[in-house]
Amino acid sequence: MALRKAGDSQTVAAARSGFSERSGRRIDADRMLPSQQDRTRRYRTRRDPLVAVWRQELVPLLRAVPGLRATTLLEELQRQHPGEYPDRLLRSLQRRVAEWRALEGP
Repeated sequence: MALRKAGDSQTVAAARSGFSERSGRRIDADRMLPSQQDRTRRYRTRRDPLVAVWRQELVPLLRAVPGLRATTLLEELQRQHPGEYPDRLLRSLQRRVAEWRALEGP
């Protein structure tokens, strides 16, 4: 905040810069710019919905037929466990399958 360094008060400098006084105080207190900070999340935001069936049911299917797609696996899960695995889990399953193929697949 160049205006703050020029001698303006926190309130005036923040108003001229186009953000709140609270944001100005947060920026002044932190030595690193927000763009320079590591904001990578290293924790899960929700429980893994596939943990119960991944090792017991899905990995053996992938080992037997490595070319299976995640949509086929999800359809199989929905057939074996009706109402338990909705369509919205497809992207999570796609990520899991891609990770499995990269680490353990052919």
